Amino acid sequence: MGFKNMGKFSVLLMLVMMWCWASTAEAEYMLYKDPKQPQSVRINDLLKRMTLEEKIGQMTQIEKSVATKEVMNKYLIGSVLSAPVSVFGGGSGLPKQAPPEMWVNMVNDLQKGALSTRLGIPYIHGIDAVHGHNAVYRATIFPHNSGLGVTRDPELVKKIGAATALEVRATGIQYTFAPCIAVCRDPRWGRCYESYSEDPEIVRMMTEIIPGLQGEITDDSKKGAPFVSGQQKIAACAKHYVGDGGTQLGINTGNTILDRKKLFSIHMPAYNDSVIKGVTTIMASFSSWNGVKMHANRNLINGYLKNKLKFKGFVISDWQGIDTITDPPHSNYTYSILTGINAGIDMVMVPYNYTEFIDGLTYLVKNKFIPMSRIDDAVERILRVKFTLGLFENPFADYSMTKYLGCQEHRDLAREAVRKSLVLLKNGKSSTKPLLPLPKRASKILVAGSHANSIGYQSGGWTIDWQGSSGNLTVGTTILSAVEKTVDPNTQVIYNENPNQDYLKSNNFDFAIVVVGEPPYTETFGDNLNLTIPEPGPSTIKNVCGSVKCVVVLIAGRPLVVQPFIDTIDALVAAWLPGTEGQGVTDVLFGDYGFTGKLARTWFKSVDQLPMNVGDSHYDPLYPFGFGLTTTPTKAT
Repeated sequence: MGFKNMGKFSVLLMLVMMWCWASTAEAEYMLYKDPKQPQSVRINDLLKRMTLEEKIGQMTQIEKSVATKEVMNKYLIGSVLSAPVSVFGGGSGLPKQAPPEMWVNMVNDLQKGALSTRLGIPYIHGIDAVHGHNAVYRATIFPHNSGLGVTRDPELVKKIGAATALEVRATGIQYTFAPCIAVCRDPRWGRCYESYSEDPEIVRMMTEIIPGLQGEITDDSKKGAPFVSGQQKIAACAKHYVGDGGTQLGINTGNTILDRKKLFSIHMPAYNDSVIKGVTTIMASFSSWNGVKMHANRNLINGYLKNKLKFKGFVISDWQGIDTITDPPHSNYTYSILTGINAGIDMVMVPYNYTEFIDGLTYLVKNKFIPMSRIDDAVERILRVKFTLGLFENPFADYSMTKYLGCQEHRDLAREAVRKSLVLLKNGKSSTKPLLPLPKRASKILVAGSHANSIGYQSGGWTIDWQGSSGNLTVGTTILSAVEKTVDPNTQVIYNENPNQDYLKSNNFDFAIVVVGEPPYTETFGDNLNLTIPEPGPSTIKNVCGSVKCVVVLIAGRPLVVQPFIDTIDALVAAWLPGTEGQGVTDVLFGDYGFTGKLARTWFKSVDQLPMNVGDSHYDPLYPFGFGLTTTPTKAT
């Protein structure tokens, strides 16, 4: 080849190389990766690139104990949850006292697996942060919803949502399965403490936690579109859709027997409000409505929620929720997948046997039992939430937010919430001789009761463990230690969990604080048809209050049978499940603040009256809805 020909060849080679470079650059530009593109353009671009396998992976949520980088990559998993530790397994796979940095590393490690897939779609990590970031050691544990409803303070609840979002982000997680906006109509239900009230208007009011968690929706947001305002906010989940608080006899996952008008006037309004406020996800309920499982209720999920309310986020199943479409659960899993997905479930909380779910759904789509349009609708919704969260631009967490976990500002907020959630039911054996507020200066006072010195008991279920636990399982202030911090330094505080008559007679106590109530429980384990205070609570009340002037502080997720003790005790305080900040209780007992709380649910005389709610024709309560005595703060001396 001559020099002249060599030159022509070089020019030609250069042109070919430039064309290849240009083609490669053009191929690498993907609209879905460009944050300057409108969200709808990005979603459509990504959706059309996805295979069926990739789409079904996005619809699959697995539990952390079976999730690895390799699993995320191989099965194209779209979501992981960290279930609280329980008898059924689950959990983060981290030590119970793991610092937030370990959580961040765990989330980021799984994210590397998700991003290593062909399209690099980030995964979303969910957790039950239902009263603060309650699965994480050192987190601030706020009062459960039964107490927050008492405050009737939506601004307070919004602040709690914002604080919870920061603490969840402190561990790298972007999604909480909260709030529960059930309207509990029967306190026998084991999840009643997750409900703000029996009154749908109070529950509607408390949906202000959603803009706390997600940010305040902007005026230009489209109706029903999910909204998250930035990297200090998280995706919320309104649950459990719909009617879970109205089941017959209060049986968890039971049957709500109501006509359509009552379902929509009592149980639906808070969902309307949640959608308006931009809630990103909604969880289907285990329960049924007039015999139809909610996970299978196409009319209410696809028909009402998605079409009528224009909800554009995604609908997620509950834990193995589609399995329960059949009886017994999982007896015909193919049918469960078919029915649940066609009803409108977009993401399935599998959470363990993900290959069975993936294979089953793949079969049903390939054989045209489930139309591709239904799959595309589900994936479009999931991608919309991920784009809204900013996961494509910011898939990884760092340690910069770990400072928020259990910070003093959040503990102060929780303490305020405790103060405002207390309801004073009785104050003195006569109205002319109130016992509260208690004097800080006394010679000797007794603190008694099984719940006086236990963070676990005062926090209830969904605290570190799924069912909760006794003892001081995380950082906080017990009511006993709060009393010791509050009273005069010269006041002698004696703690005896269950003193006998001889002990009481041999001591000269000025007064006693008796702290008793329910042990922790969650879900079906909390279903209770008698609602009595468990022993040794009644014995402690009888012994102490029969010998010493006493205030009984009741730690419980719901009203309990107290009528047998009313005449014995001098003062009665419903403290619900206050969480880690026990000093909020003593703030009010000793008069630094006054009692302001008003019952957000009816306090019955006997369980034979249940269900009984305000407005019922047979309404005859011990303490009516809205009841609550008040006190005036005392001046410091």
